[in-house]
Amino acid sequence: MPLSEHEQRMLEQMERALYAEDPKFASALEGNGLRTYTRRRVYQAVAGFLIGIALLMTGMVMQLIWVSVVGFLVMLGCAVLAVTGWRKAPKPGEQPPGVARRQARPKRSMMDRIEERWQRRRDEQGR
Repeated sequence: MPLSEHEQRMLEQMERALYAEDPKFASALEGNGLRTYTRRRVYQAVAGFLIGIALLMTGMVMQLIWVSVVGFLVMLGCAVLAVTGWRKAPKPGEQPPGVARRQARPKRSMMDRIEERWQRRRDEQGR
């Protein structure tokens, strides 16, 4: 359920007061957690990719094919994680992908949409 204009103004006033009182705490709550999480995930994926290369080379040197296959699979999985994590990471100062859409158009329930369609049909037939 979207907030009324009065509630939105009150929320904005509370946010400004929080920033004025404790800017460090307010910035911690701001929403940078997603960016930090995705950055950490990409770094972990790169480290895993390097471990996969080490396993692949070790398997080749020791002539153990299964170690090389495991190393390749680790490399492949970590590459996928790094690419998907990098694409999902919001840019600095940018909101996460779903936030802007929710603010622009509030989500309506299925029953609201059905009732709206029904009302439109009745209005069109009544003309």
